[in-house]
Amino acid sequence: MTTDTEEPPLTIDELAARAGVTVRTVRFYGTKGLLPPPVIGPRRVGHYGREHLARLALIEELRQQGMTLAAIERYLRQLPPDLTAHDLALHRAVVASWAPDTVETVTRAELERRAGRSLTDGEVERLAAMDVVRTGSGDAYDVDLGLLRLGVRLLDVPLSQEAVLAARKVLVEHSRAAAHELAQLFRGEVSERGTRDVKSLSAHMHPLVVQALLTTFQRSLKEELGEWLTESGSG
Repeated sequence: MTTDTEEPPLTIDELAARAGVTVRTVRFYGTKGLLPPPVIGPRRVGHYGREHLARLALIEELRQQGMTLAAIERYLRQLPPDLTAHDLALHRAVVASWAPDTVETVTRAELERRAGRSLTDGEVERLAAMDVVRTGSGDAYDVDLGLLRLGVRLLDVPLSQEAVLAARKVLVEHSRAAAHELAQLFRGEVSERGTRDVKSLSAHMHPLVVQALLTTFQRSLKEELGEWLTESGSG
């Protein structure tokens, strides 16, 4: 079995190490149905792919947001069943955007371990330009863990650095505008309620808004690209 990027499959130990969790945690998520079962290879060894790793990263991100296991189960059930590792990484990036900055100072070796691949100096510079990594003193790097996986995937996108940064600027500006409008809307709804009700509403709306934003964006982008391809084909 190979993944969508032709990478070799992972054993459960390798999957746990890449995700920064224990093997027991991986098995627990599997029994709860949060992770799809592995592909059973020779000698009855389970093989995991990029989708497993991306889904596991999303689960851990939701946990760090304070969501209960039941809430995570509901969130994952609402996702389309055929999401790729890239789609799951986008979901995680959107979820992470609701959290406080998760910046850690790591060594170059740890940076590459968290990235899941070796990085050239040029690639580290590109990650720094995307504000994912900041160089510190010596061999230290300040890394935004919420954006690292997405930033690493962008390294393989056949776009210039200028185009990637311009796209990031567009997304940030429009996301902030949407967040402002939504905050104003919700503020009006909860202005007369107590603190406990406000927190409860926030906990329920959080995953729903994240999923709605991502789904709406994916559909809009698909329509725009479809129109562009149609125009190109008729030109």
